[in-house]
Amino acid sequence: MARITLSCLPASWYCSVTLLSLGCAPRQRVLLLLIILITSALFLLGMYQRQLWGSQRGPRTRVNKYLSIAETMEATDVLNPTLNYGIVVDCGSSGSRVFVYYWPPHNGNPHTLLDIKQMRDHNHKPVVKKIKPGISTLAKTPTQASDYLHPLLSFAAAHVPRSKHKETPLYILCTAGMRLLPESQQAAILEDLVTDVPLDFDFLFSRSHAEVISGKQEGVYAWIGINFVLHRFDHPEEVDLTTGSQNQQPISRRRTMGIMDMGGASLQIAYEVPSAITFNSPQEEEAGKSVLAEFNLGCDVEHTQHVYRVYVTTFLGFGGNMARQRYEDQLLNNTLSKNKFLTTQTGLSNDKPYLDPCLPVGMSDILARDNHTLYLRGQGDWTRCRDAVRPFLGLHNGTMSPGGVYQAPINFSNSEFYGFSEFYYCMEDVLRIGGQYDSEKYSQAAREYCSTKWSTLKQRLDSKLFSEQADINRLKYQCFKSAWMFEVLHSGFRFPAGYQSLKTAQLVYDKEVQWTLGAILFKTRFLPLRDLQQETLRQSHPSWLRSSFVYNHHLFSLCILVVVLAILLYILRLRRIHQREQRQAESLNLLWAEEGEALLP
Repeated sequence: MARITLSCLPASWYCSVTLLSLGCAPRQRVLLLLIILITSALFLLGMYQRQLWGSQRGPRTRVNKYLSIAETMEATDVLNPTLNYGIVVDCGSSGSRVFVYYWPPHNGNPHTLLDIKQMRDHNHKPVVKKIKPGISTLAKTPTQASDYLHPLLSFAAAHVPRSKHKETPLYILCTAGMRLLPESQQAAILEDLVTDVPLDFDFLFSRSHAEVISGKQEGVYAWIGINFVLHRFDHPEEVDLTTGSQNQQPISRRRTMGIMDMGGASLQIAYEVPSAITFNSPQEEEAGKSVLAEFNLGCDVEHTQHVYRVYVTTFLGFGGNMARQRYEDQLLNNTLSKNKFLTTQTGLSNDKPYLDPCLPVGMSDILARDNHTLYLRGQGDWTRCRDAVRPFLGLHNGTMSPGGVYQAPINFSNSEFYGFSEFYYCMEDVLRIGGQYDSEKYSQAAREYCSTKWSTLKQRLDSKLFSEQADINRLKYQCFKSAWMFEVLHSGFRFPAGYQSLKTAQLVYDKEVQWTLGAILFKTRFLPLRDLQQETLRQSHPSWLRSSFVYNHHLFSLCILVVVLAILLYILRLRRIHQREQRQAESLNLLWAEEGEALLP
């Protein structure tokens, strides 16, 4: 029969264990079972501790992002004492808006960011308020800056619990309007804010919390906000790309989303550049530094899991409306110049209009500039319109994008982009194909629209066949803007014709994402460090003891009971051994005594 020998036991406990029975004495069998029980209990405790620490380091299951989206639509529980709050004031060119955010305590995982959400009132509406005009209008009266923002800050103070005011950070960030002012006027406005705001409000506010941010910063904040809402900063089990540079180790993580935003006056693009960049010349390297931003979103500079290198730039004058204005100005100037040398005066009367390929067929329009008038008639030729608008991109060869600005390379085989504002309006308002971008489908729809008679388009508008946002102005310039968007995307940024990873949208998860969300994520990125330090202090004690008492005291009590019983049994065994040896000694003494008596005469 197979036999297992336990040679690790003391010599006095030596026994054999067969596969069917325990061949030990009763006392030895009890002690052996106790040893097995103690070993099993400690093994189970170790397994539980390992599972516990694994859950503390980060959940292994995916977060239900749709559930989290539904939660963000609920009213914020201001009675919850564990919530933290933050306030961001966006001082724009046309007005200022205040946004109130909140977040629960950090989960202690250094690889995760704060779970920041926009605050909602009891009516489930976002806590946001706007005033007009912009703060830049106070350039000559800077001492009124704090009074100007007082309604916004009072609004925020009314929504943040009073007990949380002193620990609620306040950030006043000024954008385009303030950037146009001289530095002396900027400084005067900011000085008034830093001096007077703390007199009326006890938020966490210092000199560094009020600043004029650059267009580059604004673009980075917008990129952060979009990717945070899309959960692209999470670190799941699967990875999409590996990043790395000369100064850091390669990191595998989720692929982030690039963004493009075309407004009326400007065009902006931002995307991550995961790999190291090779520059062709010192001039190109210098140009690249101005449009590349590298930053760490992690709560500790020593953790590089959230180090990102983002290309971001803004093209002034490349928005849809400004592009059309530049096109019309050149159209007028070129036509007037040609008319000086030609007998036929094109465009000077309604009978001999200039045929504009970028207006719908049969549409009439009039341009008036500096006492000059040009009559236009729509030709509706989308292909010719593309050729006409392409020169306005100011393209250069090599790695230059619109306007001759350096553009970092894009890995089109492993990237995703969102297109906002005009990218969405061009596809959805009248073409009704918003969402997933398909260049062939888009080109066909745009070409058909341009070639449709103007009278037919107006009938469709009256019949409400277009989106609710479409109006007569959209119909008028849709042909031009669709061609401009196409050329910006494929000739300017050089997206391949078959690129399938571009989505156009107005909202993300049915809500508008502001750059202020990215700003507060970046500004508060070091706040979780306090919780992590406290957690580290708690972890300085023996981890198995702490986790057992706190998380599984029943198992710990069982182990203690088993150990106490083992000690008692061991003491009892020693006592019995001592008594047996004492009896043996007495027997020997008695035997020696009897033998001694027998030897006596």
